[in-house]
Amino acid sequence: MSPTYTAGSLVTARGRDWVVLPESAADMLVLRPLGGSDDDVAAVFPAFEDVEQAVFAAPGPDDLGDQYAAGLLRTALRIGFRSGAGPFRSLASIAVEPRAYQLVPLLMALRQRTVRLLVSDDVGIGKTIEAGLIAKELLEQGEASRLAVLCSPALAEQWQGELREKFGIDAELVLSSTVSRLERGLELGQSIFEKYPYTIISTDFIKSTRHREDFADRCPDLVIVDEAHTCVAADDAQNGTKSGTNQLRYELLQRVARNPERHLVLLTATPHSGKESAFRNLLGLVKPELANLNLDNPADRARLAEHFVARKRADVRSYLTKEDGLADDSLAERTAFPSDRWTKDEPYKLAPGYRALLDEAIAYAGDRVRAAGGEGKREARIAWWSVIALLRSMVSSPRAAAQTLKTRSVSAAARTPQEADALGAPLNSDAADSDTLEGLDVAPGASETEDAGARLKELAERAKALEGTQQDAKLKALVKHLKSLLADGYHPIVFCRYIPTAEYLAEELSGALGKKAKIAAVTGTLSPQQRLERIEELAAEAADDPAARRVLVATDCLSEGVNLQHHFDAVVHYDLAWNPTRHDQREGRVDRYGQKRDQVRVITMFGEDNGIDGKVLEVLFAKHRQIQKDLGISVSVPDETASGVTDAIVEWLLLHGRQGIQDSLFDMPGGQESFDRAEREWNSAAERERTSRSKYAQRSIHPEEVAREVAAVRAALGGAEEVREFTLAALHGLEALVRDPRDGSGDFTAQVGGTPAGLRDALAATLGGRIVEEDREIPFRTEPAIGRGEAALVRTDPAVGAIASYVLDSALDANTPGPRPARRCGVVTTDAVTVRTTLLLVRYRFHLTLPSRTGEKQVVAEDARLLAFEGMPARARWLSDEAAAELLAAHASANTNPQLARNQTARTLDGLGELTDHLTEYGKTLAAELDASHRRVRKASDEIVRGLKVTPQEDADVLGVYIYLPAHPASAAVPSAGAVA
Repeated sequence: MSPTYTAGSLVTARGRDWVVLPESAADMLVLRPLGGSDDDVAAVFPAFEDVEQAVFAAPGPDDLGDQYAAGLLRTALRIGFRSGAGPFRSLASIAVEPRAYQLVPLLMALRQRTVRLLVSDDVGIGKTIEAGLIAKELLEQGEASRLAVLCSPALAEQWQGELREKFGIDAELVLSSTVSRLERGLELGQSIFEKYPYTIISTDFIKSTRHREDFADRCPDLVIVDEAHTCVAADDAQNGTKSGTNQLRYELLQRVARNPERHLVLLTATPHSGKESAFRNLLGLVKPELANLNLDNPADRARLAEHFVARKRADVRSYLTKEDGLADDSLAERTAFPSDRWTKDEPYKLAPGYRALLDEAIAYAGDRVRAAGGEGKREARIAWWSVIALLRSMVSSPRAAAQTLKTRSVSAAARTPQEADALGAPLNSDAADSDTLEGLDVAPGASETEDAGARLKELAERAKALEGTQQDAKLKALVKHLKSLLADGYHPIVFCRYIPTAEYLAEELSGALGKKAKIAAVTGTLSPQQRLERIEELAAEAADDPAARRVLVATDCLSEGVNLQHHFDAVVHYDLAWNPTRHDQREGRVDRYGQKRDQVRVITMFGEDNGIDGKVLEVLFAKHRQIQKDLGISVSVPDETASGVTDAIVEWLLLHGRQGIQDSLFDMPGGQESFDRAEREWNSAAERERTSRSKYAQRSIHPEEVAREVAAVRAALGGAEEVREFTLAALHGLEALVRDPRDGSGDFTAQVGGTPAGLRDALAATLGGRIVEEDREIPFRTEPAIGRGEAALVRTDPAVGAIASYVLDSALDANTPGPRPARRCGVVTTDAVTVRTTLLLVRYRFHLTLPSRTGEKQVVAEDARLLAFEGMPARARWLSDEAAAELLAAHASANTNPQLARNQTARTLDGLGELTDHLTEYGKTLAAELDASHRRVRKASDEIVRGLKVTPQEDADVLGVYIYLPAHPASAAVPSAGAVA
């Protein structure tokens, strides 16, 4: 008969040690490797495999390490933990080290029985990380079993990569392009959402009624909605309607939110979008009663604060400091956002040939609008959108102009004036709504019939002939600006409006910027996945040559959501958008957390004599920048405001032509009223934003509460500086070639060609085989945001984990060939002590009973602690935790006789049994602290903590024994200041 093993006990099977998990039964053991993660869990059948009670062997006195052995082994052990005992179950198993401020939404979520949050942090702060933390934690705790992320199709692959690489959540893409394949694998009557527990769903997919109904009926118990502001719309004051697409999504989310047991996390950087009713609709999705709160009432604002967090960069750039109300800056965290955005407006003047073409196009446009005005409202609106298309493409590039002149206007198919506006506006305006960007970078049509008239055809041929720097002064100016940026070491993105313009620029720039410039174009002709692949290809092409420079030409298909800060650090607005918010979106791709440059450069090109750009810059951008300067933040321009201004500019241009360029816009009929209205609307939006900064400030979680939990996490898992010191020392000890510039950044590089084969194989799996095989320098960076082939100096980085695993395994196996930087025992003679002191590295295991909405979950978790005592084991005088940790910094001040070291170690090892009672009591104390920590984090709900229990597993494992001998023994054995009774 097979023996019975209790949860938490150690067994040996398949040549390694395992921890028995609570799911085990007498005939089947569910095991996790000692120090491993849940991904490594295996089932073993004792009737068919050899399973024995494991006895954790004590270290031996003949395998002694140096003064650094204890610290290396301790950190290697802690880095390897993937099942921490603290209240944040997920932090030990994710591949990213979150910033302290990113824990705030997680803390808010853990205090709610059903999570309902609106996370509205600024662009680039890390909302994806914050949402991923919440999702991983709820899944780990059993509070959720299935997950759906709702996002735009352009961001679906990016979401999939973030969840998989950073959080270990392998989600299936549910897109219009993948749904047929997914449905072929379903059983009869089965839904995609039943088969796949984790999904990322594009907003295109749920436009279909069938798919929308399927999702609503089988919706997972955890839903994350990205760019949530696109799923609601403001109530239109004139007709009480919402946009059709937004209305469908809004109705779907209302059905999703109706289930009070469903977790819902909404993400948006622009919750207001200039409209109070849209904001209230968003709040109503979180909780219906929030939509009707009186937000001037402090009590109602406090209720909102439990579900709403909105912070700007200035709020989190420095966090957990004395300015946040903390006693000191010991836990202060400073996040490396770019501190400066260098901006410059660069004018250009048209070449004579282009100027003549534009004058003729403006004249044609004016004639067409005047003629259509007498034909009816439908014809007038079709002509209007055709003219807008013509003028915008004309000032974009000669290739875009030629394409537009030969293409039929999409609005020409309209049957009513309203339909003409619905068809024409998306292609010809620059609405800030990110959901409208996909597929809108095609060159619009200007012809109102199937066959472009002779006049348009002739203009198209003339436009085509103006390609190249000789006739295209705008292109010539771009080459000049790019050469300057490249000479200063920048890698720019050139944003333009239309696909033909992007393709034209990519062709013309090849060869114009020198051999070291690598150029690629990304437009809406590529699928979202192909866009990311092309960017990675461009990055890889320039990666091997430090002198190489990357230039990406892109349309606005990349202006929202896609992270480009790792490869690019400058933006050139080749085509001036007709809404400044679009420029903010473009610049936000590189000016965000993880950008290595302290200064991001932005160049805005504009035609000072084309009759359009100068006026858009003068009216819209000047006001936008002034508000940004006054508030220190950007305020979105209401789309209606921007459209009203640009419509007035076009009307003015058609009326006056380019020759009236110096005239005042306000002199035209109705001009003053139009711009006054825009001024009022924009000022109103700015005032709402100014008020909201104080009204909606995050107050539900005080920085002191965050600091307490950050300190607890670092005590259990280690902090960034410990990881850096460990990695540096371990690589040195493993005979890597390390170059530490000591430039204050903390970064260093290492070549691992001379390290043991086992380590090289592990690093090749995480960093890439070629990097290791060719013995390239591997950058180790202090910032968690890294590029390909780099390692972050955080405990969850795969490369750091591989180093820690090798150090730990080689320390536990004395027969490991090659260098072994950590050992289980050591003896150091030092000035740091005055009496014989012993430091123990002890591993504890805990049984956790975690209550949740779905029932209790039994968990076995691990923790590593340092304990120290003075004297011999039989009469140990125990030191405080702080005094024990300080011993890691003790340095040898004299050599220790090898025989003396072996004798001292043997005496201590023989007396370990005398320490059992104290180690057991210490484990009980740790269990009580963990219990209190779990209750503190979930303090807002008695139901969440009812039934919570933490019990230590006996006996603890003594992994390391390190003896510190005084270089100058005290005349009498007097307990040190750190000793405790």
